[in-house]
Amino acid sequence: MTKARRGIYAAAISPFGADGALDHAKLLNYCQHLLTDGGCDGVAPTGTTGEGTSVPMVDRLALPGVFAEAGIETDRVIFGTGAPSAQDCVALTKAACDAGYVNVLVLPPYYYKSPSDEGLFAYYANLVEKIGRDDLRIYLYHFPQMSQVPLSTDLVNRLRSEFGPVIAGLKDSSGDFEQSRAFVEATGGVAENFDVYPSSEAFLWDGLSIGTAGIISGSTNIFAPKVQIARHAAEGPERETAMQAVRAARAVAQKYPLMAAMKTAEAWRSGDDGWLRMAPPLLPLTPAQKDALKSDLAALVSTIEPAS
Repeated sequence: MTKARRGIYAAAISPFGADGALDHAKLLNYCQHLLTDGGCDGVAPTGTTGEGTSVPMVDRLALPGVFAEAGIETDRVIFGTGAPSAQDCVALTKAACDAGYVNVLVLPPYYYKSPSDEGLFAYYANLVEKIGRDDLRIYLYHFPQMSQVPLSTDLVNRLRSEFGPVIAGLKDSSGDFEQSRAFVEATGGVAENFDVYPSSEAFLWDGLSIGTAGIISGSTNIFAPKVQIARHAAEGPERETAMQAVRAARAVAQKYPLMAAMKTAEAWRSGDDGWLRMAPPLLPLTPAQKDALKSDLAALVSTIEPAS
């Protein structure tokens, strides 16, 4: 199938070698873990949590081929391909599509601030036209705190009107549920085959109830099993208890620099301290932060397994 399946995605963290290069094999193995024991329906590598804009271009271009060789299902991966250069975005998206991964998460060009909707339309139109594939599926990436380039509902609907199903959905990392609601109301959400993904699992059922497609989150790198329990829980006390566990887990994640915290947790799970490497200017957790994170994780209920 063309479009990415709906559900719970992890914005996958990225492992770096001592030379600063992306460790393709380790990332592949990690994503295979996320898609099985990690409780995820899908993965979104080389996004913000994956330090995608810090990953060398040559490594980003090669990654989809590594996934294809391993047989990772194409409808379970949404590669981050955004870049300030329109042509770099085209190259990254083409590499993903050539490997069979036609679902891509695309930041707006984020160096120049306050571009017009006309300019942003030109950026995305250039991508669609240069790729030239009817099976391309673009997920717009709204993250104004980081990019400083918000996406308006008018722009989203103009792109959908012009390019139809190629504009497949949107990840809303604003952290504001009312913004996610606005995108759903403007587009019709899943009822109109437009998949809005809030970025916090704390919004899971608030979102599903109004027509979102699931969650794409950085903290589901470690908490996806809890989210799946809540997603499949019966409405009522069972669901609310499960959502309390999800909200508690998300609150822990928000106490720390997210990427560094997720990498620290994976280093502990795997016994591989190589996961602690960050791409500058980001830094690992301090010893005090690591101790606090370990205590916070131990305090969470940690015995929940993914729902079948």
